[in-house]
Amino acid sequence: MELDDDVCDRARLARDARFDGHFFIAVRSTRVYCRPICPSRTARRENVRYFRTAEEAVTAAYRPCLRCRPETAPGTPAWNGTSATVTRALRLMIEGEMPERSIGALSRRLGISPRHLDRLFQLHLGASPIAIAKTWRVHFAKELISDTDLPMFRVAAASGFRSVRRFNSSIHETYGRTPSELRGRGRATAGAGADEYVFRLPYRPPYDWDSFLAFLAVRATPGVEEVVNGTYRRTFALRGRHGILEVRHVDSARALEARVRFPEPASLLPIVLRLRGMFDVGADPRAIAEHLRADPLLRPLVARHPGLRVPGAWDGFELAVRAVLGQQVSVAAASTLAGRIARAHGEPLTIPDSGGLTVVFPTPRALAAATLTGMPSTRAAAISALAAAADSGRLTFSDSDPEVLAGLSAIRGIGEWTAQYVAMRALRQPDAFPADDLVLLRMAGGGNATTAAALIKRAESWRPWRAYAAIHLWRAAGDPAAESRRHAGSTSRARPAASVSIPRSAESR
Repeated sequence: MELDDDVCDRARLARDARFDGHFFIAVRSTRVYCRPICPSRTARRENVRYFRTAEEAVTAAYRPCLRCRPETAPGTPAWNGTSATVTRALRLMIEGEMPERSIGALSRRLGISPRHLDRLFQLHLGASPIAIAKTWRVHFAKELISDTDLPMFRVAAASGFRSVRRFNSSIHETYGRTPSELRGRGRATAGAGADEYVFRLPYRPPYDWDSFLAFLAVRATPGVEEVVNGTYRRTFALRGRHGILEVRHVDSARALEARVRFPEPASLLPIVLRLRGMFDVGADPRAIAEHLRADPLLRPLVARHPGLRVPGAWDGFELAVRAVLGQQVSVAAASTLAGRIARAHGEPLTIPDSGGLTVVFPTPRALAAATLTGMPSTRAAAISALAAAADSGRLTFSDSDPEVLAGLSAIRGIGEWTAQYVAMRALRQPDAFPADDLVLLRMAGGGNATTAAALIKRAESWRPWRAYAAIHLWRAAGDPAAESRRHAGSTSRARPAASVSIPRSAESR
């Protein structure tokens, strides 16, 4: 998307927060780039350049403003709609494929040459993969410098630099100050204990945190996840080590606060990037609402719950198992089954004083070798096949390639609903849509279930935000008024049957 200088200039002069993250302002005289909401004195028009992404500004030798911190701006819409290959590459980079000297390993994973990958990045993002990876490392290092009291050599290691010397050089080149000078200007986050790190995840307001948290609470796997006092908590394992993360809402800061307990700081960057996707902080709720409210069915729902997000997943395999367990049963029953599987086949948590968190969810290898009981044999077989495919590498959840959905659907007992549900939450595809979901069919039919074909046809106008439309419909089905109407009009109606190969759910129950 090409930038219109006149439009950008009007937004810059107005400091309109709705444009935050849509473009960046670079000032030639100071060699600094800012966000549209920056409180600094407005520069003269002839001294201003506009960039689509922070990476483009850094590549053009501009450094981030220390007042508005453009590196913390929510993910730019310029990244939405990039080619499938670039999207997959960004996903792999988020998961840990962060090239420093060469993009050979990344290009091999994508099945293309390094030169072609670099060409695609330049075309769609205006910067090379190495430049983007370096920008992520430097910006993450700035967060660690400002928000933690980690020694500088640990900050360098945690942000992916191979040497402290290169770390110091990159920080000075980007910010015009040494790491020690930046720490003197920042404020370390209080309350962090040993092996504990606190981060802010900025978002574009509004953010319907209560609805987001309620969605996670009823689907929490006992022992693995919990929602306590407005905070989401869960266990995780990464590179053979156990950790705990906690996320709460800080409304005054327009951000989520993530507290991570993990013994290895070198893994913090992929952890934080994964959290940003899981909590959908990069979404533009105003643009999504503007699109969805054009449909009379969605208009009142969007008005009732502004800032509703699509809850992501910490781990794609775990979410897929949970989705299979949710076929043909209530949400509560599926959570109970997931808790039993976690206790029987997961690893006991090694971190003390963890409250209600006691276990780490089983790995694909553990479930592939397990004998699963307490559920229909077809469902147990589907989970075993899913685990075997994930353990062998035939099925991954690290990118948005269509082959992931085809691989899921190829497993006996996993149908279109499960594949689309995984695409919504684990792959974070904003246009994923489980059209044969029973609740969606009923809500779209005004209380009387419509057909999947009719719903798909109507949902064409919701694209490319069908996942958000689904979340709004599920949320509306759980509202007390909707619950009363449902019981008043259909208490005696039998629930329609569904085949094992095409599973459906009851997401609001």
